[in-house]
Amino acid sequence: MSSSILCSSRITLGSIIPTQGSLLTRLFSTTLSHIDSDTGRASMVDVSQKNHDSHRSASASATVLLGSHAFGLVKENTKGDVLSVSQLAGIMGAKHTSTLIPLCHPLLLTHVSVDMELDEDRYAVDICATVKTVGSTGVEMEALTAVSISALTVYDMCKAASKEIEITDIVLVEKTGGKGGPFHR
Repeated sequence: MSSSILCSSRITLGSIIPTQGSLLTRLFSTTLSHIDSDTGRASMVDVSQKNHDSHRSASASATVLLGSHAFGLVKENTKGDVLSVSQLAGIMGAKHTSTLIPLCHPLLLTHVSVDMELDEDRYAVDICATVKTVGSTGVEMEALTAVSISALTVYDMCKAASKEIEITDIVLVEKTGGKGGPFHR
């Protein structure tokens, strides 16, 4: 399923305010987790009291709109192996998330996969990443970083062929594990 279809099902809150214990409270926190409630300053979340044996996974997706010319070059593999290089870049990006995002915890990842499909109708590359760990915090940021770095690598390798390339629809598709329970877009 393409990233654009996944994004079309987004929930908008509008004027809905979550109540204590409601489904919306589980989906949407009333506070920001990386802001100290006493000082208002940035703070890394303390995960020391969380279950350290929790199986967690997250999947994210992104789309790179190449245009017909750049898409043709990628499809014919005349720009080098864009998809393989971008796949490896995404895997490396997931592994380095805590060095790129200041308040992310360094995690021992048990699995990272990055899959790409060419979409001839939209002249696009659809990217999906899945990341897994066993630990005390989730891997949503690692999955989002993986698709972002993959998309940026596609852009980098194709930019000489087109200046109109767009990276779009970077979204969390699903997550499992943790106190908040599962999420699926």
